[in-house]
Amino acid sequence: MSPYLAAEDLSMFGRDPWWLVVVKAVFCFAFLMVTVLISIVMERKVVAWMQLRIGPNRHGPWGMLQSLADGVKLMLKEDVVVKRADKVVYVLAPVVAAIPAFMAIAVIPFGPAGNEVSIFGHRTTMQLTDLPIAVLYLLAVASIGIYGIVLAGWSSGSTYPLLGGLRSCAQMISYEIAMGAAFASVFLYSGSMSTSTIVEQQTDRWFVLLLPLSFILYIVTMVGEVNRAPFDMPESEGDLVGGFNTEYSSIKFAMFMLAEYINMVTVSAVAVTLFLGGWRAPWPVSTFWEGANHGWWPMLWFTGKLLTLLFGFVWLRGTLPRVRYDQLMKLGWKVLIPVSLVWLMLVATVRALRNENYDFADIALYIAAGVLALLLLSFVADMFRGKAKQAEQPAEAPPAFDPMAGGFPVPPLPGQELPPVPRRRSRRERELIVSGGPDTQGDGSLGGSTDGKEASDG
Repeated sequence: MSPYLAAEDLSMFGRDPWWLVVVKAVFCFAFLMVTVLISIVMERKVVAWMQLRIGPNRHGPWGMLQSLADGVKLMLKEDVVVKRADKVVYVLAPVVAAIPAFMAIAVIPFGPAGNEVSIFGHRTTMQLTDLPIAVLYLLAVASIGIYGIVLAGWSSGSTYPLLGGLRSCAQMISYEIAMGAAFASVFLYSGSMSTSTIVEQQTDRWFVLLLPLSFILYIVTMVGEVNRAPFDMPESEGDLVGGFNTEYSSIKFAMFMLAEYINMVTVSAVAVTLFLGGWRAPWPVSTFWEGANHGWWPMLWFTGKLLTLLFGFVWLRGTLPRVRYDQLMKLGWKVLIPVSLVWLMLVATVRALRNENYDFADIALYIAAGVLALLLLSFVADMFRGKAKQAEQPAEAPPAFDPMAGGFPVPPLPGQELPPVPRRRSRRERELIVSGGPDTQGDGSLGGSTDGKEASDG
């Protein structure tokens, strides 16, 4: 076995009594709900601050209870079910979207596995459970949540929700590939898919420093995964009214909003676990304080990092405009996926050389030589491509664009031009044509007759 593969020790999990498992599960649920309430108020406050507004300031001190007021308002609203909806799927779709969002938090470590805390006199780990393939479990749960959005769009019996559901499905497929490649880089460096082991492997250096491109790729893909601005095309009010949840109201609409914010918390927790050291204290604190990573302190560091990433979501929403759907797909398929695959091969090469005990300077030299070789090949290919284009004969002019060729008007594609529109005759010209006046003689195209002048000359 390679010395760089981590030895997984998951024996401390699965030993808790059933009531303690229930207590920890309730804590995870409460942690998500409280974080969502804080996130909603923080989003409205931060966006108001960025736009020089006051923001919520009516409910509770400084408006801190605005989230509770919104929840009560949504629950008391009229629950409408549209006639054309598939009733069973229409009701189950919000549940399918919300439940997987809660499931992902089960494998997130809030503290070190070896540092047990006391709960009602029992020593237990600060994590509900862990798996040898915990990160794959996270990917699977995140993929299930998209079914709720797709089914909501389909079951509503309306065009706009259906388009929003299809957009969300295509967006998830294109962005989850790059996300999986970013995860694979972490697997190669940590030698494990267990979340607790991955955090343990970041004792000396966080993976955000070792794998900066993987972290950037994951940050971009996690924003697209949860359909947040600037990638909120599935619920774009500019062209889809409200997207997949257009036909929903009351508590069902609230469940979709809850699922969105819980997914924000989940993907942020995954980013903290895989790249930002998890529950570990930041570098300045961990150097001069030995007890920073013991007791209940790790949960404080984890929550602080989590709220920082949630602030990043709000910051993006308040600063970046929504992209077009074709730009969204182009970024996913033509930029993120190729870059993530090339980066993954580079990381795998470095790990293979490190496992063979190559020196870091030699590895850097090999990588630099490979990059220079690729640049040289690209330069030579561009030269030959330019000469080939010069040797080509000029292409024939494309046929004129006919917007009515299919029986109904269509807009021109890039490179096509609409035929010139005939000039509309003015009222004066139409009167002269009808009367055959003398002003029509100078413009034969107006169709004026010269019979009147010939008669007068005669």
